[in-house]
Amino acid sequence: MARINMLQAINSALDITLAEHDNAVVFGEDVGIFGGVFRATSHLQEKFGRDRCFNTPLVEQGIIGFANGLAAQGSIAIAEIQFADYIFPAFDQIVNETAKFRYRSGNEFNVGSLVIRTPYGGGIAGGLYHSQSPEAYFAHTPGVKVVVPRNAYQAKGLLLAALKEPDPVIFFEPKRLYRASVGEVPEGSYELPLGKAEIVKNGEQVTVLAWGAQMEIIEKAVEMAEKDGISCEVIDLRTIAPWDFETVVQSVLKTGRLVINHEAPLSCGFGAEIAATVQEKCFLYLESPIIRVCGPDTPFPLIHEKEYMPDHLKTYEAIKRSVNY
Repeated sequence: MARINMLQAINSALDITLAEHDNAVVFGEDVGIFGGVFRATSHLQEKFGRDRCFNTPLVEQGIIGFANGLAAQGSIAIAEIQFADYIFPAFDQIVNETAKFRYRSGNEFNVGSLVIRTPYGGGIAGGLYHSQSPEAYFAHTPGVKVVVPRNAYQAKGLLLAALKEPDPVIFFEPKRLYRASVGEVPEGSYELPLGKAEIVKNGEQVTVLAWGAQMEIIEKAVEMAEKDGISCEVIDLRTIAPWDFETVVQSVLKTGRLVINHEAPLSCGFGAEIAATVQEKCFLYLESPIIRVCGPDTPFPLIHEKEYMPDHLKTYEAIKRSVNY
């Protein structure tokens, strides 16, 4: 075990994959000698050479188009989009090519060995073009999996699993935790299951759910709520698509209440899908309306970032409203 941060955990997962598989390739904007804007790929080019870790032009559509071709001929293609905000120029390649490769050919060819890594979210004073959380766009697209880790241990285990997954994966990394999330992480290879939520804490009165960086937020809110005598069950969804509705439903059947927290805007955020499914399957067991604590329906602000963020205080108030309904 080593005590490392999330960036180091991600770097370790990439290092292990490149060492184990001669056909694994890492590429993106400035990922080579520079190691990427956050240094997630530091020393990989130095260790494995320019043919296996290299810079691309600043063209996201081209990065993913190249990745699709590379994965289609059998390579493990690890593409980095420098910020999740800049994944949109590659949207057509992802939703119309990556996601449909297997289906349109009747499984005669596929791009299952493709992983798209990208840092998402706010909390770093990045303003409207470096702070977005676009996971819901891709959760709407059959054919791609969407994964979001909450800490260093989860990041390495989920990324190693994604890199062996037979389907293409978009791996959203919470950039405000890159250096802030530090923990004990195995030095060797290990995998955590995709498509499986984790019950981080058991409780009886209300289920509180999030993913990625917002897990830290809801855990702070739950600490406050428990000082008021409120017993909370905490769930980390981990995988957005496919999401583990069975675990969430079983929790809500027990608690009768659900508070969902995500950083993306409220309208059509992934919390809406969770709320709809839980309402359908748990209607007669609900003791109060499902509450979503999310970003407002505005572009992500710079000067008003703290007001925008669905923080622990907003979540704490939502937990109290749910229990006292």
